[in-house]
Amino acid sequence: MRNKLIILSLIVVSVTACTKNFLDVNNTPNNPLNVPPATLLPNTTIGMAFANSNELGRFASILVQYNAGDANQVLAADIYNLDNQLDNQWSLEIYGNTMNNLRILIESTQETNPKYAGIAKMQLAYLVSMATDLWGDVPYSQAGFGTKFVNPRFDKQEDIYQGNAGENIQSLFDLVKEGLADLDKTSALAPGNDDLIYKGDLAKWKRAGNSMLLKFAMQISNRNPALAKSTIEAVLAGNNYINANNLDFEVPFGSTTGNQNPLYSFNNVNRPSDQQLSLRYLNLMKSLNDTVRLAKLYTKPNGVFGAFDNGLAQVATVPPLATRSKYNTYLTGNSGEAPIRLITNAQVQFILAEAALILGTPGDPNTYYQAGIRAHMSKIGMTQAEIDTYFATNPTVVTLSGTTEEKRRQIITQKYIALTGNGI
Repeated sequence: MRNKLIILSLIVVSVTACTKNFLDVNNTPNNPLNVPPATLLPNTTIGMAFANSNELGRFASILVQYNAGDANQVLAADIYNLDNQLDNQWSLEIYGNTMNNLRILIESTQETNPKYAGIAKMQLAYLVSMATDLWGDVPYSQAGFGTKFVNPRFDKQEDIYQGNAGENIQSLFDLVKEGLADLDKTSALAPGNDDLIYKGDLAKWKRAGNSMLLKFAMQISNRNPALAKSTIEAVLAGNNYINANNLDFEVPFGSTTGNQNPLYSFNNVNRPSDQQLSLRYLNLMKSLNDTVRLAKLYTKPNGVFGAFDNGLAQVATVPPLATRSKYNTYLTGNSGEAPIRLITNAQVQFILAEAALILGTPGDPNTYYQAGIRAHMSKIGMTQAEIDTYFATNPTVVTLSGTTEEKRRQIITQKYIALTGNGI
């Protein structure tokens, strides 16, 4: 009996020791509790751009008729069948991945490395603006904090953009301004090559942040023109926004599998037969005598644009794959290395043109308008001679004329063209 008790005691001690050691060993470095900012920042940057250009951007580009759907999900989007189509983009790409990491990055760097926190706040503002522009009321003020808010509330879109102190909702404008202020604070660590967009050049981040303010101001200009005007006037007075193509807020991608631009991955690798140039977009560009620019944006198989009408694949035979125009290398790169462009100089110029026209902000609408057209044409690779020829031969297109609303339509049309590839 005594021997049995000794054996039993040894077994208990052995099991206890094994359990303790097993749990100790199970602290795996592959699931760290604390991640350095230089690791988090590239993740949030790519996550933000991926969310913009993957399924959300693809569906948006169908709905605004850059592209027509030929098969599968984009064909469903082409007839407005969106039910249960974007669950992963909501729960994973925006909230489950990028927003969570941005909240962690902000919280972990605010006290000692605020330059990282500043960049993260601007990225968060852009990410949330995508979500609310697409869905309206969305989780924001309580989103991304893990178990602190298990069921984060849906904030009203007007509160997201304008703030609501009573509900503890910080406006996107104030979030960006807070991020800009963080860039000037003393920081133990500062971004370098881990900053995929500007390589640690905080002066360029300040231009990007101010350009976000311009973008957000135009988003609310119909509902709150006073806030839109004051915001734009303040940015113009500071004269520190994106005003050259080499300052564009864009996220680089690579040419190797797994690192490629989502536009390339979908159109050239994963689903090459699912979408093509919309006939409606082709007709618009033809009406503007602007097919030289279109050829920089879309391919011309056998020297001819191959387009299809939106929704037509439901009732008609889709053209052969070899004849379809798809995104050209400006948007995809030769092997997926083209950047995803989130805010560009051209876009800013059109914002300023519209603001000067409808809000009376400083500057001449036509000057901004023409600068926007030239900026986009130059960005996509048109030569100076091609640009000058277009302006000389299409004076009614490149010059604002008519009523205020007719001029606004011209500005929005050119802005629409310049945003090709960014359907959101």
